[in-house]
Amino acid sequence: MFLVKNLQFKFAQNQNFELNCPELKFDARGITAIRGPSGSGKSTFFKILIGEFSPINWSWTLNNEEISNKDVSDRHLGVVFQNYELFPHLTAQENIEIVMKSRDNFSYQSLQQLDNYKKQLNLENCWNTKADHLSGGEKQRTAVLRAIMSKPKLILLDEPFAALDPALRQESRALLKGVIDKSGIPALMITHDEEDCVQLANRTIFMHDGRFLNSK
Repeated sequence: MFLVKNLQFKFAQNQNFELNCPELKFDARGITAIRGPSGSGKSTFFKILIGEFSPINWSWTLNNEEISNKDVSDRHLGVVFQNYELFPHLTAQENIEIVMKSRDNFSYQSLQQLDNYKKQLNLENCWNTKADHLSGGEKQRTAVLRAIMSKPKLILLDEPFAALDPALRQESRALLKGVIDKSGIPALMITHDEEDCVQLANRTIFMHDGRFLNSK
């Protein structure tokens, strides 16, 4: 279960916008989409979850564990940023393994899982390519696999297809959904794209003017 309560946040320089969430509750299994137009508060909500912004007196419970008061490193989140944020001088493999080692997830079993996911995400041909030479789709899939192999309690996806050409998005959606479903790790996706929700989401929650609307 994903439960946020008493969340209020505003920027001092923008008095016209306030994120106001008395309560947001949903089943954390599968992929949940937070959808809304630019300026609706999606990115602000995302940055609060990853600890970039720090509201006062709010609560975030994930599967009966309170994590709003934890340090970011102790929230155990797997994050896929819109620009992917890979280390450019490291290969696809090295970008993933450095996170696995930092999360103490480098057992024989974990390496077997990594090999299986690598094949499922079609990363075999670019496995030893430095990140700054990867295509946009390869960077995205590497970032997704890095998030999965970090042993997260939740994967957070920030507009995961926005940087891809339209022709690549359909294939990437199918690959991402397949590997997340196989991992069994719940995911929260921030998006403005209706097709992301149709193709990927188990449920969609809408945002407008800093407020969460009805879900479906």
